[in-house]
Amino acid sequence: MNEEKPATEPIAEDARLDALDERLKAATEREEKRNQAQVQGVDANYRSGNRVLADLLGGIFGGGAVGWAIDALAGSAPWALLVCLFLGIGVAFRNIILAANTRSEDPSDNPD
Repeated sequence: MNEEKPATEPIAEDARLDALDERLKAATEREEKRNQAQVQGVDANYRSGNRVLADLLGGIFGGGAVGWAIDALAGSAPWALLVCLFLGIGVAFRNIILAANTRSEDPSDNPD
């Protein structure tokens, strides 16, 4: 039999390549963790936008409904409807301003 070494003998891996692979894996894991936090849950801006929309619609429709009911019971034509409608809009704007001035409690929203 022929006891010569084969011509395509595997080359031993270099320690530098192993260190580079480990650093690449660590960097990939850190990047996946950093990007994963952005995808989870509903965005705080989306929630606050929905709250503003709900406040506006609730103020308009709530004030309109209460004013219409008072007009129907008291027979005071459009005056109670108009007054309650403007009061509902005012309350909605007040709620929006208060929500805009409060600080978020979600730690991912703070840039610090």
